[in-house]
Amino acid sequence: MMSETIYSTSSTTAIPAKQCLIQLVWARPSGQFGMVTLLLMLIVAVGAPWLAPFDPDAQFNGLRLLSFNTDGHWLGTDDLSRDILSRVIFGTRVSLWVGFVCVGVGSVLGVLAGLLSAMSGPKLDTVIMRICDILLAYPGILLGIMVVAVLGPGLNQIGVAVAFVNLPIFARLMRASVLREKELDYVRAAKVQGCGLWRLMIRHILPNSLGGVIPQLATAAGHAVLLEASLSFIGLGIKPPTPSWGGMLNQSRDFLMTTPLYAVVPGSMLLLLVFSMNQLGDAVQSAMNPVRGA
Repeated sequence: MMSETIYSTSSTTAIPAKQCLIQLVWARPSGQFGMVTLLLMLIVAVGAPWLAPFDPDAQFNGLRLLSFNTDGHWLGTDDLSRDILSRVIFGTRVSLWVGFVCVGVGSVLGVLAGLLSAMSGPKLDTVIMRICDILLAYPGILLGIMVVAVLGPGLNQIGVAVAFVNLPIFARLMRASVLREKELDYVRAAKVQGCGLWRLMIRHILPNSLGGVIPQLATAAGHAVLLEASLSFIGLGIKPPTPSWGGMLNQSRDFLMTTPLYAVVPGSMLLLLVFSMNQLGDAVQSAMNPVRGA
């Protein structure tokens, strides 16, 4: 029975594991908005080769900086005569890859580091937490710039930077959750019954401590999307000609008056994606902590 309850570090309320978290999130308007928007974004990203009217890198001679709905270019063309709509659609892939895959890697590494820190002796715990403190002392964008400056610009390098930025955040969250969880009666009972340390960590403490980490995933994904867009905007992100919303915003700065959709569309997509992730994160937080989220 001990493994059928998930506890959160921010509330004493427990959520039965048999009750589906997705249903609890869907019951909230913010959760519905976030889930539907992210699902549509995922469909666009997966179906980009079929949804995009043109190759995102194709250049059309004599069709530079067209206005919307001209010669089949529904959102016009950019300064290099490329279709804006196609590039926006393919740019969805980059943002979702950074938001889901890279944050997922960073969260897994952070969870393992936090679990090891909380369950180890004071010396190793101190070393791990001081490293996390050093990383957290730098703003995310500055830490991302440092990582990219060492590894160089590119999609994979951005992924490493995002994972590196999120690792100490999840490590601290997990450590706090495990420290609370390890003092509960069922952990003491398992120790008395002869449960080994690794079995206790993996079988009982780890799944019951994730309640303090899960709500952070959606919020961290939104921050990661902004980090990638920021790095691409200053020229340290995705290498051209790979479509990136941040890169498109950078390239459109000199054409805001002549071709406003060049900046408005990728900026709006970036705003919508980050807002939906934040809404989903709020809904998950409320679902896992119903007393606090009421």
